[in-house]
Amino acid sequence: MTNIPETGRTPRVRTRLVVIQILVLSLLGTLGGRLWYLQIREGAYYQKEASGNHVQQVVQPATRGSILDARGVPLADNETRLVVSASRTDLLKQKDDGKAVLTKLAGVLGMSPQEVMQKVRLCDAKTPQPCWNGSPYQPIPITDDATPRQALQIRERAEDFPGITAEPEAVRRYPGPGKSNTAQVLGYLSPVTDEEIQQAKDTSSPYLRSDMVGRSGLERQYDKELRGKAGVTRYEVDNLGRVIGKAKSDAAQPGSNLVTSIDARVQRVAEYELDKAMKAARQQYDDITGSNYKADSGAVVVMEAKTGRIVAMASAPTYDPNVWVGGISAKDYKALTGKNSDYPLLNRAIQGQSAPGSTFKVISTSAAVQAGYDFNGNYPCTSSYSVGGQVFKNFEGENFGDISLGRALEVSCDTVFYYLADSEWKKDGGINPKPGQPKDWFFKTAHQFGLGKKTGIDLPNEVTGRVPDRQWKQRYWEANKDAWCKSGKKDGSYVEKIAYENCLEGNKMREGDEINYSIGQGDTLLTPIQEAVIYGAISNGGTMYTPTIGKAVISADGKHVTEIKPQPRGKLPISKATRDMMDQALAGVATRGTAAWKFAGWPQDKIPLHAKTGTAEVYGKQTTSWLATYSKDYSVIMTISQAGTGSGASGEAVRNIYSALYGVQADGSIDHNKALLPSPQKGLPKIQTDGTIAAAKIPGDPAKDQEKVAQQQATQQGDTTPNGDQTPATTTSPPTGNRDTRRRARRRGSRRTTA
Repeated sequence: MTNIPETGRTPRVRTRLVVIQILVLSLLGTLGGRLWYLQIREGAYYQKEASGNHVQQVVQPATRGSILDARGVPLADNETRLVVSASRTDLLKQKDDGKAVLTKLAGVLGMSPQEVMQKVRLCDAKTPQPCWNGSPYQPIPITDDATPRQALQIRERAEDFPGITAEPEAVRRYPGPGKSNTAQVLGYLSPVTDEEIQQAKDTSSPYLRSDMVGRSGLERQYDKELRGKAGVTRYEVDNLGRVIGKAKSDAAQPGSNLVTSIDARVQRVAEYELDKAMKAARQQYDDITGSNYKADSGAVVVMEAKTGRIVAMASAPTYDPNVWVGGISAKDYKALTGKNSDYPLLNRAIQGQSAPGSTFKVISTSAAVQAGYDFNGNYPCTSSYSVGGQVFKNFEGENFGDISLGRALEVSCDTVFYYLADSEWKKDGGINPKPGQPKDWFFKTAHQFGLGKKTGIDLPNEVTGRVPDRQWKQRYWEANKDAWCKSGKKDGSYVEKIAYENCLEGNKMREGDEINYSIGQGDTLLTPIQEAVIYGAISNGGTMYTPTIGKAVISADGKHVTEIKPQPRGKLPISKATRDMMDQALAGVATRGTAAWKFAGWPQDKIPLHAKTGTAEVYGKQTTSWLATYSKDYSVIMTISQAGTGSGASGEAVRNIYSALYGVQADGSIDHNKALLPSPQKGLPKIQTDGTIAAAKIPGDPAKDQEKVAQQQATQQGDTTPNGDQTPATTTSPPTGNRDTRRRARRRGSRRTTA
């Protein structure tokens, strides 16, 4: 065996050691550089991230502000309930993760152990409801309806219920003062969603996961002001989720109070009268359909004529807003939204739109004057009006001879407006006008009255209504032409014939279209709030106001007041002279016209009332009742779907609302002590620094008082006719209003479309 000299190995070993040393030094340098980068250059950032990962928030919801009526009476406030909650952090410290404690708690609360355990489990993609979708460090509510005895059991035996608390907490409620409801106006609350949290995170009013937010009505419109700012306590926790210290606390800031222009007493009367009118209509026989009227929905608006402030707003069918408190049950939700529910969540005062019938004639009258027709001229009120083989009838063939526009409003003569609209249609070039030639005064005037767009009321989801002008007809035809051409038949059913005509010329303004439009029929759609604005403007001299319900936002301690002042939105397109003549004509409607039989004996010399009745025909349904009225202080609008005539279905109810406002008794005398609101409320309620509200109490139940008044009126004014309408015993003028009870399909044969 050959021996290799030792001196031959040494250079190689040294070379390897040098290489290893270089590698080690390189690794140490790399690690050192990375350590410098993390701890020095980016140290602040990672320190903040590490701190965030070990700090958790516990939120204390702010007390939500109250919604008050004009006198300070709460329409929505908070009540103290005993809430039993569980701390998930404390439960996880126990050997069995708190199952024994939760089982014992279920026995005290009368719940099943499974139900309680489901309440405290955390929500994720795989966990069905019920579960907790808030912070795991937040006390998780088990029930907000604990009895004092149950709460006492838990608190006195605290050692048996570690991690369980029973504390009084503020919960939303809708007290319904004086038995008023106001459900659709107030709205309701529900928990915030993850999507809403993300959308609001960079705004001036971000949501916390624990927040309850407004879903409709005033609760939604003024959510930011009412919600306040939640309190946040930050806890330091280890990587196992155990609390190791308290970092910082921010106290909760209560929400502001919203003072509205609603008067709870008038609201109750409006709701009561609407409900009574609908029930009465259902007892009336409709000889056109051969069945009683359905009277399936309705609305009433009471608005200050000189400010646009809403004093009362009722919608039917309605519901109890308290069903949402604490979470709505599946049964209640189905009752509110199912196909057979009649959709009580809809606020029909701002979302219910239908053909306005003859209440639209104030717009048509104004259009005629703008087009150059003399208000006091003579116009033929014939029994019918024929156009191209089509006969457009006046009511029951009535013929008043040549009359003025004012008299046409009083007796609601359709053929006068047929003549005016047809004349303008011909002047505009008929069915094929030259480009740019049509002046379209009847449609232009409707837009000038603010129709076809929202009024801007401070409530969400208001609808626009519809002015079926040439532009709308073109858009509608383009969207529906294919369907009309497919289903239309020249010699088919009525609906098929209409589809056939629409396929050929549905984009053109036909003669029959403009004639029907002039009396508020066809495709014209209005909402009660739009009519309230219009008739309020006629009352105040011509100024249209943006309707408002919010009157002021006042901080919880009463120190900061932000008033919501009335905002004019435009002027009626009529002169003062025209307004004054129209005003006299509408007073005539109440004294000698179509509404006279319902307002007989009213103290017109002391409290002048003005009115316009409307009976709108809707294809496939019974007629819709409209009654638009005003005094010097208020405009009151009532509509009831499938209820018959304007004065017949709504006249008595509207009169009773005015009687309550002004204190008018059954014999026509005025008792100022019984007047609920003889003039609009001016001031604001006083909120003390401790949050208490200086508000007057509602004396008695105004609905019962109104029921007595209605019964007295029925006895004193006359007998009840077979169809349930009251006929006055004596009148100072011919009882022309009685004809309104016998209204029939007066435009048979005319071109009509579903409104």
